[in-house]
Amino acid sequence: MQLFGIHAVEAALANDRRPVYAIQATENAAHKLAPLIAKRGLDPERVLPKALDRQLGADTVHQGVLLEAGRSIRRWTTTCPERFWCWIRSPIPTMGAALRSAAAFGAKGLVMTQRHSPPLGGVLAKSASGALDLVPIVQVRNLAEGLAELGERGVTRLGLAEEAEQALEDVPLSNPLALVLGAEGRGLRQLTRERCDVLCRISTASALASLNVSNAAAIALHWARVKTA
Repeated sequence: MQLFGIHAVEAALANDRRPVYAIQATENAAHKLAPLIAKRGLDPERVLPKALDRQLGADTVHQGVLLEAGRSIRRWTTTCPERFWCWIRSPIPTMGAALRSAAAFGAKGLVMTQRHSPPLGGVLAKSASGALDLVPIVQVRNLAEGLAELGERGVTRLGLAEEAEQALEDVPLSNPLALVLGAEGRGLRQLTRERCDVLCRISTASALASLNVSNAAAIALHWARVKTA
């Protein structure tokens, strides 16, 4: 896959789980990334910005660097980390913002389905500003089955639903914990709800109770970090 943008490429080079094959960079970008490029044993191809424009499109904000890399995915059979953050489906900009929040608040992993999820490529990596390589991704065939397995491992599964009776700030939280967020607009599917141990809502100060998923993720991750510290 092709990754571009200084932050996304920097995070990919620093991620030992991601294989890297080749890099094209302007003189300035190559200088900024020189230590990581050297550590990975790459010989950067020096290019002009226009050359990357032709490859990626004139509207792509590549910041003078393009990395050819492999996928960085953890299998579901890996040891379950202390805190998971589960995801159903959202468009790339929302997913990128939520990934940044997951990295900022110390989420130990993100669970997403193999189908109906944004491709884990350059556009998402750029949108996430490097968080795609900071937050381990675990892909599952079916989210409900994945949640059932988390439950068997002793993970508390907390789903966010705006109509829930309990407020997030009033719910006791402890690790291991999975935060389960629904798709934009539609929310949690019925089977996903049934796999959650508790449903709660984020309190708001007005009748406009609905938050977009990336904002809801940031608030929930903040509470999870504070209440499980």
